Amino acid sequence: MKRHIADAGIPTLRVALNEYMTSEELKKLAALTKEKPPTRKAELADLIVRHLAGAGLRRVWQSLDDLERAAVAEVVHSSTTRFHAERFIAKYGRDPVRGTEDRTAYHRSPSRLDFLFYGIGTMPDDLKARLAGFVPPPIETTVQVFADLPETHGVSFSRWNRITRSIDEGTEGVPLAIHQTESIAQRELLSILRLIDAGKVSVSDKTRRPASTTIAMITNVLERGDYYPRLPVKDKWHDENAGPIRAFAWPLLLQAGGLAQLSGSKLRLTKAGRRALGEAAAETIRVLWKKWVDTPVLDELSRIDCVKGQSGKGRRGLTAVSARRGAIAGGLARCPDGAWILTDEFCRFLRASGCVFSVTRSAWDLYLSEPQYGSLGVDNGARLLDERYLYCLLLEYAATLGMIDVALIPPSGARHDYGNLWGTDDLVYFSRYDGLIYLRVTPLGAYCLDVSSKYQPAPVVLRPALRVLPTLEVVAVGAKLEPGDRLLLDAYAIRVSDFEWRLDAEMLLDATESGRSVGEIREFLTFRSGDAIPGTVIRLFEEVAGRASKIRDRGLVRLIECSDPTLAALVASDSRTRKYCMRAGDRHLVVPKRSEAGFRRALRELGYLLATGGARSARGKRRIARDDTSAPTADI
Repeated sequence: MKRHIADAGIPTLRVALNEYMTSEELKKLAALTKEKPPTRKAELADLIVRHLAGAGLRRVWQSLDDLERAAVAEVVHSSTTRFHAERFIAKYGRDPVRGTEDRTAYHRSPSRLDFLFYGIGTMPDDLKARLAGFVPPPIETTVQVFADLPETHGVSFSRWNRITRSIDEGTEGVPLAIHQTESIAQRELLSILRLIDAGKVSVSDKTRRPASTTIAMITNVLERGDYYPRLPVKDKWHDENAGPIRAFAWPLLLQAGGLAQLSGSKLRLTKAGRRALGEAAAETIRVLWKKWVDTPVLDELSRIDCVKGQSGKGRRGLTAVSARRGAIAGGLARCPDGAWILTDEFCRFLRASGCVFSVTRSAWDLYLSEPQYGSLGVDNGARLLDERYLYCLLLEYAATLGMIDVALIPPSGARHDYGNLWGTDDLVYFSRYDGLIYLRVTPLGAYCLDVSSKYQPAPVVLRPALRVLPTLEVVAVGAKLEPGDRLLLDAYAIRVSDFEWRLDAEMLLDATESGRSVGEIREFLTFRSGDAIPGTVIRLFEEVAGRASKIRDRGLVRLIECSDPTLAALVASDSRTRKYCMRAGDRHLVVPKRSEAGFRRALRELGYLLATGGARSARGKRRIARDDTSAPTADI
């Protein structure tokens, strides 16, 4: 019986001939040997085995054309025995022809390549081992890059001409907006951390996604705003606004990275998040990316709004997000940093490099508009899902973290690869990420992807933006203050106007009580002013820092009340109990929480019990009362 699938490979050529081919197929393949073929199947198999024995295998390989030899080399020098047509086409541009066939495939004529591949394109293990002795390695997979970008990107269009009553088709150039993200991302990271520290970031307790008011607030602190400005809506059927991208991503990245966590309805900085305020932003971003690769906080596919079924039946078929992100990260790591790459070329490069992924095992369960007609299992629906997922991860997360620079056009009309799908007539774009045209891996991206072992940030040009006056006033001058700078000043000083703050001891104490340090504002003012801080300001900082450290919280204690001062003095001075307690007035003792058990034992040795609550009856005094740990006082 003929087999059709070889999941575990084919161990030998003879197994391939006997179990994966019919007698009719063997006759056609045997005819290529130029010998008279026998009639029995076993004899046909023997003929082909003899033909490939010894130097015969090399002769067959030498008879192949360049493309066929490339197909053999790709399998021989890989970890698999399967020929992957999609990967091969992505690398070489076309598929080697394995013979000819008619409509029914019954009269298929084999080619010499069929001596080496069987079943669904599997090379027998013994043939692969022999071919490895003389078949050279395949060419390296390369990606086409550009040193510079054009000013515009050509977009195809189709519009109705009212004068000629015809449809005009062609292309038009749309200006490219280039976003260099590396430095901006490091500054924005601090701004968002400070915004969270100010208690201004709200997220859903179920989805962890930022609220609309939070997105608007984050957009205001982003440098130059989000990627796409909001456009006036023509009508409810043609809303061309892409919506938030970086403003949406930052709260999720910080939650996934463990820098912020939900407290009530707002995010609060964790200990790691507070440390990040004083650490190198590049190191923090590297950690954020690595944790994002594995986080289940969000599936980027959910950001492709037009794809339905993700929370229903289609959810069961979705693949692990970590595997998808890992494949894309592997592809980015193979790209040269500092060179522009067309997004479509990067997609091809991923397939050609074997960095492949699928967002779903069953595209039929995902659909557009209506499940009966809009299934994405038809045509190029599955590939469309994979590519839009890729665009989202690149633009919303990798670019937000400064790992890639991007060149964009508006998403509306940017791509026309979904027009043949049912239910797309009213879509102005398939996803808000359709306008991603070029990408470029930054030095920070190479560091995050472990391509570079060290990261050297670009030199910082010190441009004084503040002047600190002896009168405790802080005035904005020169360069425009960054949003994060304003948030930091608001946390430590009283805002007098949009360009002036006044340092205040009470505000400094409030900031210290909330977990900040006076050292942070002192270092910030020194850096942003470029001058020595006046002595009056330094004295204020030193005074507040001293007042904040002179009284310390040493933990919880239990207050013990004795019936009279004499008993309190006895317990406080006895060698068995004094190491666990201290006097607090005439009749009171305090016992640290960590010493409570020892104090109870020592008190019992002294002949007393620690009673709970107020006065009790004589009978109650004679028995040991159950201790209520919530009671604030206790009588001896």
